[in-house]
Amino acid sequence: MPTHRISDQLAFEGFDGHKVVAAFDGGAITSDAGALLLRHTDRAIGLFDRVAGCFVDGRRPDLTVHSVRTLVGQRIAGIALGYEDVDDHDTLRHDPVLALLSETLTPKRDDCAVLAGKSTLNRLELSVAGAPTRYHKIGYEAAAIETLFVDLFLEAHDKPPREIVLDLDATDDPLHGQQEGRVFHGYYNCYCYLPLYVFCDRHLLAAKLRRSNIDASAGAVDEVARIVGQIRQRWPKVRIVLRADSGFAREELMAWCEANRVDYVFGLARTTRLEKRIEAALQEAGIASAASGRAERVFRDFMWSTRDSWSRRRRVVAKAEWTTKGANPRFIVTSLSPDRWNARALYEDLYCARGDMENRIKECQLDLYADRTSARTMAANQLRLWLASFAYVLICALRRLGLAHTRLAEATCGTIRLKLLKIGAQVRVSVRRIKVAMASACPHANEFALAHARIRIAAR
Repeated sequence: MPTHRISDQLAFEGFDGHKVVAAFDGGAITSDAGALLLRHTDRAIGLFDRVAGCFVDGRRPDLTVHSVRTLVGQRIAGIALGYEDVDDHDTLRHDPVLALLSETLTPKRDDCAVLAGKSTLNRLELSVAGAPTRYHKIGYEAAAIETLFVDLFLEAHDKPPREIVLDLDATDDPLHGQQEGRVFHGYYNCYCYLPLYVFCDRHLLAAKLRRSNIDASAGAVDEVARIVGQIRQRWPKVRIVLRADSGFAREELMAWCEANRVDYVFGLARTTRLEKRIEAALQEAGIASAASGRAERVFRDFMWSTRDSWSRRRRVVAKAEWTTKGANPRFIVTSLSPDRWNARALYEDLYCARGDMENRIKECQLDLYADRTSARTMAANQLRLWLASFAYVLICALRRLGLAHTRLAEATCGTIRLKLLKIGAQVRVSVRRIKVAMASACPHANEFALAHARIRIAAR
């Protein structure tokens, strides 16, 4: 393995009569031994092969060194390990453990490494939707990629649940260059994209890149229709509830839900008419707050319609809250009946739980670089978003299959990376064995071993 020799020995201040020296002569050493768990998890869910199956390779086989499967696996695993850019892979291509992801120890040609460098990976990221072209030898099927996210979600369940809640949300993806689709967004006060995410608990079902000069709900009906249709093919009897903030309380989406047996609970922007409707409840909450010295809430439940935009009257739940700073009313609109959900439980237990989705988006963006959309075209940035999303799916599968009821059962992707993936190790290759020697004092060795055993069982 080629290594740049900085110096034969680096001397440091000694103590107790001992010299302290260091050198870059340890041979095949990796800082990412936890990639073995990622490979283990991949074999359990078949992620890399299935993502690669969404691509069409138009390169000449006799001139191709790195398969699409190698490129896909390398890029997804690299993001999971904390390497956000393809530039990082010019060094990573020599990593002895990452090479195991391609399941080969020797390169196809003497002048190449086992793994691909930035130039080859860039060809993957710049691939085009549809068939390969003269200038873009790798193509992909966008519909197949989108379908795969839902398939992976369905396969994560041993049996159909009685009810699932799909969370929708839009977030800002700031831009710092002249990317295609770059638009200034007044609310976020920056140039950005406005991707649409769909989650079910921790499971990511969709990540759609969009321009930011649109309504937050734009395209939501199409995405929901596609996802719900795919779910019901496998689980025809499952009850589905959509949950989102007020940006999605739109007639088109609510009418679609009502016509397709999908329930919903959406935030509802407060208006003067709505506040007047709960005036008495606000006064009641104000009196209670003055008496207790803390915030007080009163809930009201009523049928409501806008003057123009809604086609029918719908159930609205109001939270008439009075805080130490004054009135703080909030509203939601829902198709769920009072028999199933009373007003307080609907708001506090069901609707407010949507806030956890924002934590999932933070994981995708902060831990897995889903906002690293610095390519010139929107198509390339969409593909980057999908690759980061698959890295999220991979780590979530590791947590679900291997870490239940451990200290890391609820850990974020960033914490799992720090505790289980970033482990230094020496790699020794013999005729019949590859030995990855990790530190005896690794603080999470028990979790690592348990995850290995559990995922091995799941992969059978």
